[in-house]
Amino acid sequence: MAGMAPEGSQFDARQFDQKMTDLLQTDGEEFFTSYDEVYDSFDSMGLQENLLRGIYAYGFEKPSAIQQRGIVPFCKGLDVIQQAQSGTGKTATFCSGILQQLDYSVVQCQALVLAPTRELAQQIEKVMRALGDYLQVKVHACVGGTSVREDQRILQSGVHVVVGTPGRVFDMLRRQSLRPDYIKMFVLDEADEMLSRGFKDQIYDIFQLLPAKIQVGVFSATMPPEALEITRKFMNKPVRILVKRDELTLEGIKQFYVNVEKEDWKLETLCDLYETLAITQSVIFVNTRRKVDWLTDKMRGRDHTVSATHGDMDQNTRDIIMREFRSGSSRVLITTDLLARGIDVQQVSLVINYDLPTQPENYLHRIGRSGRFGRKGVAINFVTRDDERMLFDIQKFYNVVIEELPSNVADLL
Repeated sequence: MAGMAPEGSQFDARQFDQKMTDLLQTDGEEFFTSYDEVYDSFDSMGLQENLLRGIYAYGFEKPSAIQQRGIVPFCKGLDVIQQAQSGTGKTATFCSGILQQLDYSVVQCQALVLAPTRELAQQIEKVMRALGDYLQVKVHACVGGTSVREDQRILQSGVHVVVGTPGRVFDMLRRQSLRPDYIKMFVLDEADEMLSRGFKDQIYDIFQLLPAKIQVGVFSATMPPEALEITRKFMNKPVRILVKRDELTLEGIKQFYVNVEKEDWKLETLCDLYETLAITQSVIFVNTRRKVDWLTDKMRGRDHTVSATHGDMDQNTRDIIMREFRSGSSRVLITTDLLARGIDVQQVSLVINYDLPTQPENYLHRIGRSGRFGRKGVAINFVTRDDERMLFDIQKFYNVVIEELPSNVADLL
């Protein structure tokens, strides 16, 4: 797991941004126009009712920085280059843009999304399905390692959107199981990753088979020269949307992970750590309100004293609990992200992510608490097999390396 941090996690952001700026100044200025209109609610974007329902049902409330800028130009049919770190909500940005523009009365593939890995393609498929739930969208993920026959069967029965990895998608186009005639939107997600994995030729080959008039979206955390070259060749007056790295910092906070393998083993791990938790005050984050209740019951059942808050409680109850916690009469607080941005407890020096956050930017809001006021803090992340990608994304997003937890955790506090 420690070996999971890719070579990219040591990348020098400043140097990179400088190279990019130089490149754009010499020959990029006339090529991009930048797009700066900001929509601070989903309601103001002119999206169709059933798409909005899907967005809210998925749990989004307020659009992230990239969503505020990126959804509308995509919906207008513009070619877009959107540059933002992984985890900033890029997926929902292009999914919304695609779902808004599909003609649902025509059950033909109208949008093609390429991603560098199977896991990512499947993840995009899930988001697309969820957001398009009320639109009855038909989405299929075409990825390697699955049955070619099954892919052909599903494609022949008709879908609106195909999400896939370059190899399998090219194969399906070549076999004419995936018909390009109706495809009007083409998205490259994590374009930098795709190019570094050597999919460049395949991407070019796929492009040759698509209709000439097609809307192109390129999404990427970084814009290496190869990615610019692709945008030059295939894009028409693209608008560039750049979301700056968060100015927030994680300095002074030691970060670790514990490899718990399975969800079921988290509880034991937490109980093993409990004595350490109670030395100072600590906050434990989980991802759902139900889990707050479940974990609180389990901990109390083992005679551990914990407090809990979540969004279903009325403000009054929450205030009382937070007061108890602030006064130090309760030492361990279990809560959800909802409160991550609002916990201002000076004494918190340990944060446990019992569940990794579903969005990398929430990681900072959770653990950024503990190191406030110049205090040192420790964050411990419970990581199951399914979380490895997320841990990797968090490291890439914040340009940090998260080490495995050493056994002398108490000495660190």
